[in-house]
Amino acid sequence: MTPIGWLQIAVFFALVLALTRPLGAYLHRVYEGDRRPLPRVFAPLERALYRLIGVDPKQEQTWREYVVAMLLFSAFGLLVTYALLRLQHLLPLNPQKLGAVAPDLAFNTAASFTTNTNWQAYSGETTMSYLSQMAALAWHNFTSAAVGIGVALAVARGLTRRRSGSSTGEAIPRTLGNFWADLVRGILYVLLPASLLLTLVFVQQGMVQGFASYPEIATLEGLKQTLAFGPVASQEVIKELGTNGGGFFNANSAHPFENPTPLTNFLQLLLIFAIPAALTYTYGRMARDQKQGWALFGAMSALFLAGVVVTYAAEAGPNAAFHGLQVDQSSGNLEGKEARFGVAASALFAVVTTDASCGAVNAALDSFTPLGGLVPMVNIQLGELVFGGVGSGLYAILVYAILTVFIAGLMVGRTPEYLGKKIESKEMKLAMLYVLIYPLLVLGFSAWALVKPTAVASLTNGGPHGLSEVLYAFTSAAGNNGSAFAGLNANTPFYNVTTALAMLCGRFLMIVPILALAGSMVGKKVVPESLGTFPTNGWLFAALLVAVIVIVGALTFFPALSLGPIVEHFIARAGQVI
Repeated sequence: MTPIGWLQIAVFFALVLALTRPLGAYLHRVYEGDRRPLPRVFAPLERALYRLIGVDPKQEQTWREYVVAMLLFSAFGLLVTYALLRLQHLLPLNPQKLGAVAPDLAFNTAASFTTNTNWQAYSGETTMSYLSQMAALAWHNFTSAAVGIGVALAVARGLTRRRSGSSTGEAIPRTLGNFWADLVRGILYVLLPASLLLTLVFVQQGMVQGFASYPEIATLEGLKQTLAFGPVASQEVIKELGTNGGGFFNANSAHPFENPTPLTNFLQLLLIFAIPAALTYTYGRMARDQKQGWALFGAMSALFLAGVVVTYAAEAGPNAAFHGLQVDQSSGNLEGKEARFGVAASALFAVVTTDASCGAVNAALDSFTPLGGLVPMVNIQLGELVFGGVGSGLYAILVYAILTVFIAGLMVGRTPEYLGKKIESKEMKLAMLYVLIYPLLVLGFSAWALVKPTAVASLTNGGPHGLSEVLYAFTSAAGNNGSAFAGLNANTPFYNVTTALAMLCGRFLMIVPILALAGSMVGKKVVPESLGTFPTNGWLFAALLVAVIVIVGALTFFPALSLGPIVEHFIARAGQVI
């Protein structure tokens, strides 16, 4: 570990903190403000889009109506993407004459990008045409991110809105906003402008952008080499800003055309955390108590910093597997890392991309040390709430905030309250349903894969590392992350279908109970604070929240982790061959 490495991490976190307030205030103005930014520019476009889809943005929806709209829109996107991938050989913008994508891979990819997972069981430069990359995959980068933000804001409205009556004494309808308005505003005011602006920055830094056929060049040895090319820069910003992570190239952000300089690497890291961090500030404004948002930000930050410290320490030290061999490890574990970035930036990228539900990588996680690979896996298994994905991180940590309040209430023998609203049995059942779905998907599919001969045949490593590869694959799929250990050949019918199902269930089966919980909370009366009220806007609540998150994750996944990366670490330290 070096002072420069720690300085990179410190500067990164300082900039994330600096961006949180202004961007969070901007998001609040976009979604909850009476007057949105740049009305002369965006307002006419917004009205035109509403007329086109036949929607009244002022007509709010109940949680059931919000769920139905979200599911129908997502299903439509999945079907369109599947069709485009299957028919790409007949469609334009395919200069490489690439064939149709296989049915199981097309289903997997359509499910992946619809759910904001962007798991890629293929090499983008040799599988997807330019049209497929843009009209199918990049389109989902915008829409799936906007859906996530919309759901998070709907949940926040359910928790923060105060129930009041009209002059006739009738209760105001229990609504959570309008899905179509949230979708349009997220794309129009947030994702699209940032993508257009920062694309120019990435092009200036040397990121490729074009539609020409792949050029063929002669190497110094006189051999011919084909260079993959394409509209990369225009997709790179939304790939990170929307915590999508799907790379244009198979090497993702380790590829020099997709991540050419240390500056682009640093900007990509900032883009991944920008919106998830800012949404905590937005939530504080919605709650009319900014400390509520900072408490969530503090809990997320503590988990993030702990992960960075462990990963950097593990990767900056020698790899125990090389003990006794004539290998110079004075610079740390450099296997699988891009020399342009080094250990510190690679470790930071791995932690950031798995804290957020972003599958982008600039190093091979399969080549990390056992403890270095353990942290990214645990980050996802905690529930993708350490800042998390755009939207999904906020609503995930809000579920754990409700669990924390419930546990605190049990400690003092008082009915738990959150933001003045009582947490009752219905809300706890919905919260626990949300928490239990994820481990059921991960452990269930992993167990199935480990006893199925055709699935085991896809492993390139045996022993605990092979277990880690399978466990990480379904952890990433069900957690809508999309990164992989990469030692697993996932492009088989079994893994394409099972990971697709894990992605769909991990996204939509978990959104339904959290929106139902928000729908239950929105109509509740606010109880005045008293001496027995547990404050949820201070460091004590943030610390208890971190403890609940870690304990639930440890109790759920620790047995499986003990058989994978943990035992691999001790075997390597003992100098044994795995």
